[in-house]
Amino acid sequence: MAALKLNNCMTSSSLLLVLLALWAAGPLAVVAGDPDILTDYIIPATTNPVNITGAFFSYSGLRGALALQAPENFTVAKASMAEFPALNGQSVSYAVLSYGPGSINPTHTHPRASELLLVLDGALSVGFVDTAGNLFTQDLAAGDMFVFPKGTVHWQFNSGTQPAKALSAFGSAAAGLVSLPVTLFGASNIDDVVLAKSFKTDVATIQKLKAGLAPKP
Repeated sequence: MAALKLNNCMTSSSLLLVLLALWAAGPLAVVAGDPDILTDYIIPATTNPVNITGAFFSYSGLRGALALQAPENFTVAKASMAEFPALNGQSVSYAVLSYGPGSINPTHTHPRASELLLVLDGALSVGFVDTAGNLFTQDLAAGDMFVFPKGTVHWQFNSGTQPAKALSAFGSAAAGLVSLPVTLFGASNIDDVVLAKSFKTDVATIQKLKAGLAPKP
């Protein structure tokens, strides 16, 4: 498997923190699922049932993502309950994932769904950590599939020089997303001292990680 090209500015202690976060997050993953419904489908409260036609059950918002040829970075286009209201109660959703050369879908979890990924074009290196701390990785080519069990920490990486594209199916209309880098060192604003003590490092290392995740001006 191709090794990740780590940023030159990342210190060995920063790398250790990332690996510790992966190990710690697996056993603590919280999972849930969509509730069963007692009707065939759910009509939004603001919609008159008389006005429901086949168009309600159709969505074309992924056309642009499928046509995207060569993104510079990782991008995602979702077809979840938020974008496609007819999915409410159906326990299914999709996402089109586009990867520029060298880009990554960072370590994250989906607390309400497993994910079945199909590589449409290019190649990807993927992996996940289970709740026992076991690491599973695989290199995928176009036409290959990989399943990420519900709630596990996982990622996809395009280590090549060509773009890649994948389609992900989720067992939930709202799979949810918990990004480890952002949750631990980004927007959550967890106190530096708490993080430093949690990962047995110093505040300066924590601040360097947070600075790398800060929004660009």
